[in-house]
Amino acid sequence: MLPPFLCSPSPGREWRQHHQARKMDMLRFWRDGLERQLAAINAVITTLETQMDRDSSNQV
Repeated sequence: MLPPFLCSPSPGREWRQHHQARKMDMLRFWRDGLERQLAAINAVITTLETQMDRDSSNQV
């Protein structure tokens, strides 16, 4: 019995469209994850800046 990847139809228009759609889904998944991480980092930076400003104003 052949592995599934050898049983797929020969590369044609439908195969190419399917491959590109799966690739787009994967790239969007990665981008969504990176956007979540970036949002979290921005929130931490904002919080830290607020704390630093508060601490510097308390010392004066």
